[in-house]
Amino acid sequence: MDLGIAGRRALVCASSRGLGLGCAEALAAAGVDLVMNARGAEALETAAQAIRDRYGVAVTTVAADIATGAGQDQAIEAAAGADILVTNAGGPPPGLWSDWGRDDFIAALDANMLAPIALMRALMPGMIERGWGRVVNITSQSVRAPIPALGLSNSARTGLTGYVAGTARQVARQGVIVNNLLPGIHDTARAAALDENVARSDGCTIAEARAAREDTIPVGRYGTTAEFGAACAFLCSQHAGYIVGQNILADGGATNLTM
Repeated sequence: MDLGIAGRRALVCASSRGLGLGCAEALAAAGVDLVMNARGAEALETAAQAIRDRYGVAVTTVAADIATGAGQDQAIEAAAGADILVTNAGGPPPGLWSDWGRDDFIAALDANMLAPIALMRALMPGMIERGWGRVVNITSQSVRAPIPALGLSNSARTGLTGYVAGTARQVARQGVIVNNLLPGIHDTARAAALDENVARSDGCTIAEARAAREDTIPVGRYGTTAEFGAACAFLCSQHAGYIVGQNILADGGATNLTM
């Protein structure tokens, strides 16, 4: 399928690896020029060069922490005139409800709610002026069904979801389409780290920990970054203009909901 976005320009956050990289690669395959952001300069430039070599698109890199005001300013300056925004940031640490104080919540809000809002507020006016834009926020399956150990993430990402619910409906008439993409477990470094933690705490092998988690997923496996990126690219395409303010699960059916 021709996504109809060749020649457009996208800012993709946290895109040196994992789900963000999967999104960047899928957009590049569709002919989109990229501004890629991540904290680690070396890994970011390696990923960017691989995309340049494979897809022949222009790629600008911004090595900065997108959760900070300075990092946002750098990314916004580099992405001026972008047609597509994909927000993404690592989640806050797990724990118990009693573990977190005010500073912990502020840090989670900065990374997983306020940073995406700042990027939208900076880049969407240009999209509105040009009459076309796409925003995809990578959030989490936890906004549909909270994960008890991820209270910080549950709180911050649900706050972003509420903001998007109203905002998406205000800008749709101007051609700017905003949605959220909610990952479940995917085959990434974070998933490997989680499996290692489970193996350590339960006294099993990493392979056994992974198999047990896969058994909770109806499709029986972890997702791939490529299929997650393809879903993101579709939401950024010309074909997604009637999908507004939605929270789309990409979790292999793991979140047990009727609606």
